[in-house]
Amino acid sequence: MTRTLAVRLDSLGDVLVTGPAVRALAAGSDHVTLLCGPRGRAAAELLPGVDELLCWRSPWIDPEPDPVDRADVEDLVRRLAERCFDRAVVFTSFHQSALPTALLLRMAGIPWVGAISEDYPGSLLDVRHRFDEDVPEPERALSLARACGFDLPAGDGGGLAVRTAVPEASPVPYVVLHPGTSVPARAWPAERFREACHLLTARGVTVVVTGGPDERDLTAFVAGGGGIDRGGCTDLGELAGLLAGARVVVVGNTGPAHLAAAVGVPVVSLFAPTVAAERWAPYTPHRVLLGDPTAACRGTRATTCPVPGHPCLTSVTAEEVVAAATALGDLPGTAPSRAAGATLRRIP
Repeated sequence: MTRTLAVRLDSLGDVLVTGPAVRALAAGSDHVTLLCGPRGRAAAELLPGVDELLCWRSPWIDPEPDPVDRADVEDLVRRLAERCFDRAVVFTSFHQSALPTALLLRMAGIPWVGAISEDYPGSLLDVRHRFDEDVPEPERALSLARACGFDLPAGDGGGLAVRTAVPEASPVPYVVLHPGTSVPARAWPAERFREACHLLTARGVTVVVTGGPDERDLTAFVAGGGGIDRGGCTDLGELAGLLAGARVVVVGNTGPAHLAAAVGVPVVSLFAPTVAAERWAPYTPHRVLLGDPTAACRGTRATTCPVPGHPCLTSVTAEEVVAAATALGDLPGTAPSRAAGATLRRIP
């Protein structure tokens, strides 16, 4: 039996965009274990092709890392060694190093390791894949899988996917607004979300507002524009079903944007250019990106907006969002014209 370890140690969206590469590993393996971080575990549980999950908080990947703990590291090495993997593939984003993880895999006795690395890996890697093209993250990860000798099975188009997401039963069509983000620099103002909710419900469109347990105040405020508040009411699998039943989802650059793409629903993406849209926009042809891609924060990877007034997203009006949602979701009513100076980019 060929046992393969896939590693993706960061957040929910990062795990989701690695899904096609994981399916490629599964197509060439008898058993796939995914080592993920606690921030990505809920997404990892939804990925097709994963037979077993291991979870570990990495001090060189997690955005709020704990100090390095020798006993914790040794425990991970022990758990990996017990499973007698034949090979491992370490998936990272362009700004992360795979080499500390590769060192632990070698310490666990894993005989073959592949990863993307610009740095000299010494004896840590058997495949040192070098890749610096500006392509969507799912394609970058899949390029690593292919460099390691894996590929998608016949009929798999390489899109994002999750284990079956059953659309939530609803007597009427609805739109989902998801106002929360993982970092403030990627957030469209809550007041704009509330205004968009009001504009949509005034047309007779049912609006569902979603968010995590720590976002209940935010979702209640946005839903006060006439929507249905589901903040803190769903786990990630249930959220997948809720998104799958929607006509369109309005969301920032955060994990649920990738979840929406994975369940096949059109996405209006409020995208701050702190990271490249070419890499991180929702991986679906059914999307509209809104925001100023030339803003001064471009490429900074800032978590808090470094520009007074957060202009990259505050320049987007509620009317513009409703216009995009109306067009993508084939909603009732005539889409309002775009406000002067607003930026609307439709990317194939």
